Amino acid sequence: EERRYQMRVEGLPEDIRAIAWKAQVRLCQRYRLLASTGKALPKVITAIARELVGFIWDIGRRIQPI
Repeated sequence: EERRYQMRVEGLPEDIRAIAWKAQVRLCQRYRLLASTGKALPKVITAIARELVGFIWDIGRRIQPI
């Protein structure tokens, strides 16, 4: 798993890698926590998606426009 991650982020700036890894860890942990409490799966997925948008926004504001 980590090997595939390393291949995907190869060539990305270090600050983008840091944000991506932070998102990976947080969202995975949050998904497991919400799912284990018995929340309905659509609610869990929606909560994770909302947080993911925040990470995407942060990465988007740091990159240069094409």
